[in-house]
Amino acid sequence: MSTVTSSAGFGRWPLRIATGVLILWVLLPIYLLVVNTLDSPAEVTAWPKSFFPSFDLESLSFFAGYAGVAQALVNSVLVAVLTMLLSIGLGAPAGYALARFRFKGQGAFRLLVIMTRAFPLPLLALPLAVYYIRFGLDDSALGLALVHTTLALPFAVLITASLFEGIPLELEEAAWTLGCTRLQAFRKIVLPLAVPGIAASGVFAFVTSWNEVFAASVLTVRNQTLTAFLLTSIDVSPLPLKFAGAFVLVLPALIFLFLVRKYLFSLWGISNR
Repeated sequence: MSTVTSSAGFGRWPLRIATGVLILWVLLPIYLLVVNTLDSPAEVTAWPKSFFPSFDLESLSFFAGYAGVAQALVNSVLVAVLTMLLSIGLGAPAGYALARFRFKGQGAFRLLVIMTRAFPLPLLALPLAVYYIRFGLDDSALGLALVHTTLALPFAVLITASLFEGIPLELEEAAWTLGCTRLQAFRKIVLPLAVPGIAASGVFAFVTSWNEVFAASVLTVRNQTLTAFLLTSIDVSPLPLKFAGAFVLVLPALIFLFLVRKYLFSLWGISNR
């Protein structure tokens, strides 16, 4: 019995090592970013570095007061929220239709949904800019949000479709027999169960929009998002300011993920108390 137990424990070590490497791969860059942001400018390039930051806010203060940063941050939040709402509003009904209705070519349609990401954005930049100028959508939050929605929508559709497929149809049929319409059954039965999947697709859309830089740089001039502003305005700035900008760019996405973590855990079947 002890031999079997020791063999099983030994067999878990590769998984434990791989998990530890993955955790370091994700957390180490975030740790270095936080330490260098909260250190004084002189400590950023000093060696050896201390394990704990000195909590000097000089770099963050200078970055916050840099002309254009506040407006770029507001633009990023606005575009990301619009992208999230559009992705959920369009992706959830499409995912429900894919999960509940059967039609010819359904498999090919799923493939085409993914294939929309096969077209590189730089290839579409010039025609997009021309049409945006023609229709007055250039240099606007709505115009950029539409592009970001196009990037996030395929995954929103497939995430919600997978979730709706996991909700038994019998629950809706039972509601129909009790007098509910299809819409009422969806609102009272399906929607509460689908919140984790909708939250997951919303998170993906928000982060996709928040981190996107190419379309934001091409389609905006005065109303740049934070990523485009960082690319065009402080790319030659001192290293401490670059760390401060990266920290400000990463922090809202981490906070947003933290706020919706319970929905993500529910989606993956993990208890969160």
